[in-house]
Amino acid sequence: MIQLMNTLSGKKESRASKKLLMYVCGVTPYDHAHIGHGRCYVAFDVIYRLYSFLGVEVVYCRNFTDIDDKLLHRAHIEFGDRLRYHEIAQRYIESFTRDVSALGCIPLRVEPRVTDNIAQIIDFIEKLISAGHAYESQGDVYFDIETFPEYGKLSKQKTEDLCAGVRVDIREGKKNSLDFALWKSEPEGQFWQSPWGYGRPGWHIECSALAKTYLGEHIDIHGGGLDLLFPHHENEIAQTESLYGAPFAHIWVHNGFVTINKEKMSKSLGNFFMLHEVFEKFDPMVVRYYFLMHHYRAPIEFSFELLEVAQKNYEKIVRIFAEVELGVTYKHPIFDAMMEFLCDDINTPGFLGTFFEYLADIQADKQLLGVVKAIFTDILGLTLQPIAKKEVVITPEIQQLLDERKKARQEKNWKYSDELRDRLKSLGVEVHDEKI
Repeated sequence: MIQLMNTLSGKKESRASKKLLMYVCGVTPYDHAHIGHGRCYVAFDVIYRLYSFLGVEVVYCRNFTDIDDKLLHRAHIEFGDRLRYHEIAQRYIESFTRDVSALGCIPLRVEPRVTDNIAQIIDFIEKLISAGHAYESQGDVYFDIETFPEYGKLSKQKTEDLCAGVRVDIREGKKNSLDFALWKSEPEGQFWQSPWGYGRPGWHIECSALAKTYLGEHIDIHGGGLDLLFPHHENEIAQTESLYGAPFAHIWVHNGFVTINKEKMSKSLGNFFMLHEVFEKFDPMVVRYYFLMHHYRAPIEFSFELLEVAQKNYEKIVRIFAEVELGVTYKHPIFDAMMEFLCDDINTPGFLGTFFEYLADIQADKQLLGVVKAIFTDILGLTLQPIAKKEVVITPEIQQLLDERKKARQEKNWKYSDELRDRLKSLGVEVHDEKI
């Protein structure tokens, strides 16, 4: 049975069912997907694949936040018209889809856009107002956190200690500084008509409304990056449980951050890498394997040097399974041990460690080898196809560096030779030296 670490309880928990409902917060498509997005959606893809491998039907819903301040700002910058935000959204939804597909994530059947569900969002807000959990103020609508005594239970914070954090919108007319916007008013005729005038949804309400629409009032697993824990997921709990009671999600799952030079990857710090840029240097399967080398809840330190290590390990695995046919479930202590790691909170490092530790035994048993290959492809989502070698065009610049390096080696100027080797490597040229 699969056990996942529940952020809410702080314990590993399981859901015994032949059908599970899983909602994972999607992207705001105002730019290309970055490494952090890839890390998140590979993690939940493996969870999805593992349940499916074990015969559990998973209804997996992931949304697109295709109306947001960032989209409006980008549209204004590019077109001089923020109302053309939908063009920005479409461009980057297509980009996101290409990138996660390249990473081997299974395409989802349930992938709603916020702008296709405005009526459902308005209905949800109206019900919150009727139940006394939300209020209108000058055309805006806010959730009243004082009506939900358990506010802060996911992030383990007390209301009195909380400050208005990232993306908590502070406007006049709030009862409490932590009350968050469900509906934002806009000039007459812009965006959507509502009982409170023209406007658009706040960020948090969308996921509660979409989860209700496509999965139901209560779901089994809710996931996303650790950065969404507060305020986004905290606010989702307040909205949904205020309206429907009982737990919104039984298990809350959060993947860890990606760091660059020990700092959280962030666009505000300028230390982030877009997936499509990384794919220019490394095969997407190498990037996926790099993610799987780490536990999904642990922070990952990203660097191209570490990706090179991942590539060497991945290429070794590809060679091991090159002529092996996929097998079916096979009762064997090594197979059981490997599956036990995966079922224990998706411990992919433990799985890989067991694989390499018992590699000789696995290779000695063709039936076991075929089954293990099936785990790599069907659960870990790795294609195990040989990585195509990129052809390097020898430009005059590259040839000059090669000539200089040859001369430096002949003169035994090893320091300069190493510097030239690194420069060539940055240009995509791997040099293999012969003994002098």
